[in-house]
Amino acid sequence: MNQFEIKRLVDQASEKAELNKEEITSLLAADINQLDYLLQKADQKRKEICGDEVHLRAIIEFSSYCKQNCHYCGLRKANQKLERYQLEKEEIIKTAQMAAELGYQTVVLQSGEDEYPAAEITEIIKEIKNTTGMAITLSLGERDFAAYKLWREAGADRYLLKHEIADRALYEKYHPGMSFDNRIESLKYLKTIGYQIGSGVIIDLPGQTPEIMAEDLLLSQDLELDMIGSGPFIPHQQTPLKDSKTGTVEMTLKFTALSRLLLPLAHIPATTALGTIDAEGRQKALLAGANVVMPNVTDSQYREKYQIYPEKICINEAAGDCRQCIGGIIASLGRFVSQDKGHSLRK
Repeated sequence: MNQFEIKRLVDQASEKAELNKEEITSLLAADINQLDYLLQKADQKRKEICGDEVHLRAIIEFSSYCKQNCHYCGLRKANQKLERYQLEKEEIIKTAQMAAELGYQTVVLQSGEDEYPAAEITEIIKEIKNTTGMAITLSLGERDFAAYKLWREAGADRYLLKHEIADRALYEKYHPGMSFDNRIESLKYLKTIGYQIGSGVIIDLPGQTPEIMAEDLLLSQDLELDMIGSGPFIPHQQTPLKDSKTGTVEMTLKFTALSRLLLPLAHIPATTALGTIDAEGRQKALLAGANVVMPNVTDSQYREKYQIYPEKICINEAAGDCRQCIGGIIASLGRFVSQDKGHSLRK
């Protein structure tokens, strides 16, 4: 594809937030060295929509137990070599309060699909809300719809449920016993009961193609996501995909940039996975349309045990040091840490 055609498609995406599957595919398939204009326009759109503020979301990884056996994830139930843990209610609340003291405006409660009691999660949400006032994002996988409703009524603001790959056959291959349709129906239900919803994609999963990633973006538009994240696939040695290739920085940046142009009102994180495969990965994403960073505030004694993928960055950093470090990264780009909760731009 020549530079004239790239410019035409990027301008169309920027002006109308609209491309068809073939057009998206062609941009995703193009060499990254051809796509400076795409990255520049995504950064311009980010500045136009979001300004220069970057929202920080403090992640608490409170349980590494999981009943699922996803082929790419180190938390999978069949991984017998992983030392599991589950934080008590008081530990989770205390960690959230510490995050609030560090200046975080949002906390993300994340776990494997471990059936942590819904009633206890309700109590945790209420206590965090009452004592900190922070926005609360839940990332607990698929639970029954009654639990979603209970947590929303308790004060949870957002739900992050990545659809991972918009190909039914590959989704169900990599998620044995799970249903692609249920994943999407869950996201739609979460939106109807008032959650701000986030989803996202694993970039370069084996078998994934630019055509499938184009479907990911079109699905994300259809869902009217409030947040869309993308991180590269990183193989874990205790999974069926252990011998597969790591995803690329280049494809992740292309997907991030197109996410900004096609879903201009979405919050887009610079993911930790991207920072894991490239020391400058989060900075590159912040210059390609991203406006969110999600530092880990889990106590360092647990971080190594929450092993979705290996060699994750920052697992030995204290939460305060991590907050200072990420603030420095953001400032180095001429940006600043937001002081508000960063609710949906669609509201």
